[in-house]
Amino acid sequence: MALRMWASSTANALKLSSSASRLHLSPPFSLSRCFSSVLDGLKYASSHEWVKHEGSVATIGITDHAQDHLGEAVFVELPESGKPVTKGDGFGAVESVKATSDINSPISGEIIEVNTKLSEQPGLINTSPYEDGWMIKVKPSSPSELDSLLGPQEYTKFCEEEDAAH
Repeated sequence: MALRMWASSTANALKLSSSASRLHLSPPFSLSRCFSSVLDGLKYASSHEWVKHEGSVATIGITDHAQDHLGEAVFVELPESGKPVTKGDGFGAVESVKATSDINSPISGEIIEVNTKLSEQPGLINTSPYEDGWMIKVKPSSPSELDSLLGPQEYTKFCEEEDAAH
C-alpha cells in the first residue's frame, strides 16, 4: 500500500494520471504531496483542524497534514467539558518534538466531551488523527458556521498551495 501511495503521489506531482491507483484505496481519501490523508465527509479549517458533524454533535481534531508538520506529539492540552468555544479562538495546544501549536476551534459551541485518552497517549494524534486522536466534541451554537469551512478537495488544494509556498 505504501508503494502504491508513493507511486500515486509521484504521478500526481508529475501530472500523470493516477486515477486507476486511487480506485483501490479504502477508506476514500485524497493524497497530497506529503502523503497526508484528507477524508471525505469532513469539513476543514485553514488552520488545519477538521470537523465531523453528526446530528447535534461536532467532533474536532487536527488534520493529518497538521500532525505531519508538527512531528511526534508529546503533550496535549485540552479544556474541560462544559466550556464554550468560539470559532477562530484557541481551545488547546499540542506540544511536539518540534514545536508547540495552539489549536483553534473551527466552530462555536459548548464542549460536551474531551478525549481524555490524549493526556496519557498524545501520540494518538499522530497515529490516528481522524479516529482515536480526536480532541473535543462540541454542541454547535451556530451550525451555519460549518458552511464556511473547506471541503476535502478545497482543503487538499489549500495544503498543496501552502506547502509549495514554503
